[in-house]
Amino acid sequence: MEGGQQQGVVKHVLLAKFKDDVSPEKAEELIRGYAALVPLIEPMKAFHWGKDVSIENMHQGFTHVFESTFESIEGIAEYVSHPVHVEFSNNFLPALEKVIVIDYKPTPA
Repeated sequence: MEGGQQQGVVKHVLLAKFKDDVSPEKAEELIRGYAALVPLIEPMKAFHWGKDVSIENMHQGFTHVFESTFESIEGIAEYVSHPVHVEFSNNFLPALEKVIVIDYKPTPA
């Protein structure tokens, strides 16, 4: 990337479908664990999540969206390799049937 592109807010978006055998209670527990990463990983500034509510039926089976805000691309790299995140991922990812992750820098229209 060009100079300066590394800095500035970056959004980390994860689309997920939990496996059919994951109970709603287990899913809620995993989501609480995801949210609990914010105070533990310094470059992670915010976390929001929600379930698909679209009427367009274009979700391709994905049911949940998780969005984290980071201070920089380097911050995401720090997050990905952080021991607390690694431990969480080892519990979270096996519960998912499908997952997509996209990182992007918000651009004003």
